[in-house]
Amino acid sequence: MRLRCVSCFLKHQTIILFGILGVTASLALGGCHAPNTAPKPSIQLTRIPTGDPGGPLQMDFIEGRVTGALPGQRVVLYARSGLWWIQPFKAQPFTNILPDLTWKNSTHLGTEYAALMVGPDYKPPTKIEALPGVGNGVIAVVSAKGVTTKPLNTKVIQFSGYDWTVRNAGSDRGGEPNFYDPENAWVDGKGYLHLHMGLFNGHWSCAEVVLNRSLGYGSYRFVVQDSPHLGPSPVVGIYTLDDQASDDVRHELDIELSRWGTPNKQNAQYVVQPYYRPENVVRFVAPAGEVTHMFRWEPGLASFKSVSGTVASNDAKSISEHVFNSGVPTPAGEKVHIDLYEFHHSRNANHVPAEVVIEKFEYLP
Repeated sequence: MRLRCVSCFLKHQTIILFGILGVTASLALGGCHAPNTAPKPSIQLTRIPTGDPGGPLQMDFIEGRVTGALPGQRVVLYARSGLWWIQPFKAQPFTNILPDLTWKNSTHLGTEYAALMVGPDYKPPTKIEALPGVGNGVIAVVSAKGVTTKPLNTKVIQFSGYDWTVRNAGSDRGGEPNFYDPENAWVDGKGYLHLHMGLFNGHWSCAEVVLNRSLGYGSYRFVVQDSPHLGPSPVVGIYTLDDQASDDVRHELDIELSRWGTPNKQNAQYVVQPYYRPENVVRFVAPAGEVTHMFRWEPGLASFKSVSGTVASNDAKSISEHVFNSGVPTPAGEKVHIDLYEFHHSRNANHVPAEVVIEKFEYLP
């Protein structure tokens, strides 16, 4: 009986020993060959906008998701129209990744679209000829051609004998994004152009029209109804601009009616862009009532003038005039824009609706 008990004991210990060795071996093998559970960083497009040559007046939504994103990482969007242009705006270059690892934003239309997952310190260029590869702050890249759908509806109005396209996309003119609604621009029974800024369908939106053709050198005249009634934040921008130009510097001739957020500031200015050069800006006071603003564009010269009433009226009185002979752009596909937007709207706690009426536009070669 005793020998049998000793034998049973040794057998029992042997089983335990082999069990321990088996567990140890299993742990050792597991430590050498355990799979990496962290997903590889990637980015996908789940909603691709319409493929279109692109331009500043139309936008669509773009959506996607990421995997393997770390805190602080974001998405940078590009749309291709010749070059790759950052989206949705130069002043708003990043798209946040949501807690469920999806992302969504608006984009101007292009023939192709791209999304980059980037690190928190990545500084995206405004425009690029080719998409970057992974590295130097870029975590993952995806691109796709725009989808084929029915053409988007474009609102065109007739004003002063010309066709004008109404903006239905956002814009970062003035340094911060504003949203636009085509219903904010119309022509009344007298043929006057109305631009409205305010709440529409529950959203704050602005208004802009763009001439459908380029005119080049010549004389440009705009008869504007009373503008001093506008509050400190609205901006009436009347300017020439080539929206498809690839240069970061806007080559423009501008007549701008605004106090730029300061109630007691002069309410009008002539500008030859870039505006940050002091010699390129001349400010003045536009009085109440009907005013005709004009400029004569010639090679190397831009002659601005504002008069009370209309040029043809007998009581027309000169308000301001200035001649720029430096930095004057040359014609390059530019079109006339008439814009009403809010300057730095995020700093204006109380949105105040505004409206401007342009009675007439006239061009003489």
